Amino acid sequence: MPQDIEPQGQSGEVCDLVIWNDDGLAPVITQQFDTGEVLMFAWADRQALLHTLESKQATYYSRSRGGQWTKGLTSGHVQHVHEVRVDCDGDAILYRVDSPGPACHQLRRSCFSHRVDDNGAVHTDRPVIDHS
Repeated sequence: MPQDIEPQGQSGEVCDLVIWNDDGLAPVITQQFDTGEVLMFAWADRQALLHTLESKQATYYSRSRGGQWTKGLTSGHVQHVHEVRVDCDGDAILYRVDSPGPACHQLRRSCFSHRVDDNGAVHTDRPVIDHS
């Protein structure tokens, strides 16, 4: 059974409280800070989390790129971090951000744009964002 974290309010303790997997990664859910909309899921390593806290720009670890990745540096849709939270047992991180454009690589507002019906049918119900 997972052990609840016991925060002490000490500077820098977050990296010791998060449960990192065998690859040194932890899952990150990214949420629009004012609406609560879930935008994406990604991974962070210690360096990405620390960079996020320092820069206030959502930074992740890209497994496909093999390194740190600050969302939006290429597209211009940088996610500005309002708050970082850790769940009760330290095995998930939440970035609460202001995301000015699409969070999804398909240019949709959210990566969770595919609704699943009770019968298992999948429908894309979120449009591509025209950012021209």
